[in-house]
Amino acid sequence: MSQRQVLQVFEQYQRARTSFVQTIAELSTRPQNIETLQNAGVMSLLRPLLLDVVPTIQQTAALALGRLANYNDNLAEAVVKGDILPQLVYSLAEQNRFYKKAAAFVLRAVAKHSPELAQAVVDCGALDALVISLEEFDPGVKEAAAWALGYIARHNGELSQAVVDAGAIPLLVLCIQEPEVALKRIAASALSDISKHSPELAQTVVDAGAIAHLSQMILNPDAKLKRQVFSALSQISKHSVDLAEMVVEAEIFPAVLTCLKDPDEYVKKNVATLIREITKHTPELSQLIVNAGGVAAVIDYIGDSRGNVRLPGIMMLGYVAAHSENLAMAVIVSKGVPQLAICLSEEPEDHIKAATAWALGQIGRHTPEHARAVAVANVLPRMLSLYMESESSEDLQVKAKKALKSILQKCTYLPGLEPLLHEAPPNILKHVVGQFSKVLPHDSKARRLFVTSGGLRKIQEIKSEPGSVLQEYINSINNCYPEEIVRYYSPGYSDTLMERVDHYQPVM
Repeated sequence: MSQRQVLQVFEQYQRARTSFVQTIAELSTRPQNIETLQNAGVMSLLRPLLLDVVPTIQQTAALALGRLANYNDNLAEAVVKGDILPQLVYSLAEQNRFYKKAAAFVLRAVAKHSPELAQAVVDCGALDALVISLEEFDPGVKEAAAWALGYIARHNGELSQAVVDAGAIPLLVLCIQEPEVALKRIAASALSDISKHSPELAQTVVDAGAIAHLSQMILNPDAKLKRQVFSALSQISKHSVDLAEMVVEAEIFPAVLTCLKDPDEYVKKNVATLIREITKHTPELSQLIVNAGGVAAVIDYIGDSRGNVRLPGIMMLGYVAAHSENLAMAVIVSKGVPQLAICLSEEPEDHIKAATAWALGQIGRHTPEHARAVAVANVLPRMLSLYMESESSEDLQVKAKKALKSILQKCTYLPGLEPLLHEAPPNILKHVVGQFSKVLPHDSKARRLFVTSGGLRKIQEIKSEPGSVLQEYINSINNCYPEEIVRYYSPGYSDTLMERVDHYQPVM
């Protein structure tokens, strides 16, 4: 056998291996093939190819493994159990840039599924190798490494701390300063995933100078980058007053408010979330955002959005209003109540209606003037029906009831209260009747209206325990009218009159 024939055997074997890994990599892009590949024992066949003498076969084998591990946690576990991770970690330090990208992709695909799988990636020494990859010249390698680090950090505080301890944060902050937009996005996303778990982790990100660099990108034309930038700033702001103040001090207001009109839904939502996280801390931070025009901008944003995108805006109005009478009045003056009333009537999701009811409660609970603004928008009957509907979630019922009670205790706008007289259950009714008993003694016009609108008749029909608070309220309302008027509107009075007609002896 000639030398050429011998070498031909090797060439055929190499072509077969190349064809095999390329086909597997291609097949693993389609979900319908995954189970068949798994049953055919694809994992054990790919593993030795990671050590192949031909670099392209190594890279394609790693790519195929990444795609399979990305698909579900069973396949990711198979990668862990097959002792493939140490091999990949070793290769991250040794191999060329193409292989490094593929290896980081496999680590990311395994880590994304659960804290346990992410911990397995950490345990095999991946963090140090990934952090070293952040210093690579090739932006694609940096991006793949940052992505894997973000996926490890996102699960919990312990894993995030491990990423921090490996020295990732200063390098991720350098990555957001690189010219490549894709790398900026992934690095900002990783910083967001690290910051979200605790004030200490967020502080580490801030200490590395991240806020200044993130805030420079808020008006970047790339929507996906802006999503991650606002997400990271939100995750930093949410933990404490100090961190929120640092974000505000980066002078992002009023510039960020323009992003509430961004065509990208996620950009808008993340900006609204950032504003919510800042306003929730103190009246001073809320006032600062009000002064920048933040409340009016968020109200417009709620009007332009639907569904879950509205939620952070609705909650932001509630947080602002909760701090003080003046801030709640700022929400009212900016026409926040009619917009919230629309959300309450048109949103199908219970958790959004619950947040809206809570926000309206925060606005209306301060003074009679605040409560009137809410009652005029005719939201009280809607809140009552949400509280009473059996289909409403428990959270919605609790929030609607609480909001209703806090508004009713301040409300002196009787036309807004009257519909509740006819519908409310006893535990709400006592608050409604209580407000009438406070207003009617001092307002003759209201007393007359109360009779003509049928309110007084309704009061006589209410059955209450003698000596109860409700009975006392009813008595004080009845004391505002002549006795014969009260008798006239009492149930059964017409029967009594007819009886008198029957027994009346005409005087001849």
